[in-house]
Amino acid sequence: MASKITDVLGIRVGHVQRIGDGWLSGVTVVLPPPGTVGSVDVRGGGPGTHETDALDPTTLVPTVDAVVLTGGSAFGLVTSRGVQRWCEEHGRGFAVPGGVVPIVPAAAIFDLGRGGDFAARPDEAMGYEAAAAAAASGEGADVGRGTVGAGTGAVIARGAFKGGVGTASILLDGGVVVGALAVVNALGKPVAPGDSVEVLPLDLPAGPTALNTTLAVVATNAVLDPAECKRTASAAHAGLARALSPSHTLADGDTVFALATGAVGLDRSSEQARQVSLITLQSAAAEAVRLAVLNGVASAGPITTPAGTFPAYGPVQP
Repeated sequence: MASKITDVLGIRVGHVQRIGDGWLSGVTVVLPPPGTVGSVDVRGGGPGTHETDALDPTTLVPTVDAVVLTGGSAFGLVTSRGVQRWCEEHGRGFAVPGGVVPIVPAAAIFDLGRGGDFAARPDEAMGYEAAAAAAASGEGADVGRGTVGAGTGAVIARGAFKGGVGTASILLDGGVVVGALAVVNALGKPVAPGDSVEVLPLDLPAGPTALNTTLAVVATNAVLDPAECKRTASAAHAGLARALSPSHTLADGDTVFALATGAVGLDRSSEQARQVSLITLQSAAAEAVRLAVLNGVASAGPITTPAGTFPAYGPVQP
């Protein structure tokens, strides 16, 4: 079985999508174990996000109950309400008098109208369903790739080819695992090792398909504090830049979340050991994101909708 983000024990992924009758969109939920520390780094010029400010290392709550990746642009962020409802029903959240408040950050890609109906976009019920699917998936379950979940309506290279969901993981010494999941809806094109980086051809389709974003979630079983999670999310953006050209553009909402389940301690026996451990982990995070992005492109098959035909990009050399 190919490597995947769920190689980090406790991490679960749920996809829900709708295709046909005007639909080409969906939602993906990454459900970590309770107590998982999280942060985020938003670098794209056109982000669509919800509750990312709560993940700043200087804020009150260090943990994350779920991460939502969704289609539907800003409209799709309502899916986080359904995920919050699922979390509340299962007692997951920041304890307050009378109950809990689930911390559920979200980020969206632009896929409006790609199935033919501009109003066909993920809603609260789809978010709830994706959270339930993640919980029911089981420990270490395989992760759907390609035209699934939030990658259902994803395209790349200004709409010239189909994009989608990809995932990968890397095993480090000491039992540390770093996994990544990416939703690839990029303005740019994939870049394989040895490829020359070129400016996008100007004759590629423009218009609504030129609105883009690549989203990623990096997860590790290492013990990290919120500041170290933030630095890991920042380092992981290098994986987007290595896999896609261009990346982080004005038309992309590129966003990377980082989650640390805290099951395995890093070597912190000295300051030098601490630095080496963190640099190694963060380098692996960038590579896992790069592999997840290329896996998402390679896994996405062609699709035809009333809005047009989106061919597969084809094999991608990792």
